[in-house]
Amino acid sequence: MSGSRSRVGRKYPYTLALVFFAATLFGSVSLHAQEIELTLDPARTEIHYTLGATAHTVHGTFQLKSGTVHFDPATGKVSGSIVVDATSGKSGNDGRDSKMHREILESQKYPEIVFTPQQVKGTVNPQGSSQVDVSGTFRLHGGDHDFTMPITIQLGGSEATATTRFSIPYEKWGLKNPNTFILRVKDTVDIDIHTVAHIAPPLS
Repeated sequence: MSGSRSRVGRKYPYTLALVFFAATLFGSVSLHAQEIELTLDPARTEIHYTLGATAHTVHGTFQLKSGTVHFDPATGKVSGSIVVDATSGKSGNDGRDSKMHREILESQKYPEIVFTPQQVKGTVNPQGSSQVDVSGTFRLHGGDHDFTMPITIQLGGSEATATTRFSIPYEKWGLKNPNTFILRVKDTVDIDIHTVAHIAPPLS
């Protein structure tokens, strides 16, 4: 009888440790699995584009119109949309910008560029920096295209910062290439984005 109590006594600390570990693990999973909403701040978002050409490289900007993303850390599923104002595109040259909006983007007819995220691949740390791939649908010039963009995101408290760089094959997607006999332009455009988003509920 005393030997039995001794064996139980020796096992009891390990049993407690396992229970404590399980409670901590599942408590953390529950916390991290809570769906969060990220609302992008247009005033704190920068969208830059770069278009290579024979004469010189063209640099310009676009403005974010709105962006709300719902993210489920348990499944990696994402919903919502990120909307860019196509009519806001500027390169610092009025004549070039007029041609871009009139002949290439046709921004009066297609005033919005929209990315609809669907899935996050990779682990998102609830505190600190993470590198993930976000796949979804990219709508440009009225056409929808499957697209995946690499994103570096940092979460903490009530805000998140995110940066991404990717290339869009605009000619392959049906947009006109502005080539002339003198000016030769690349058929892809590079995009750089830096944004700040508000997190709800705030991460502790």
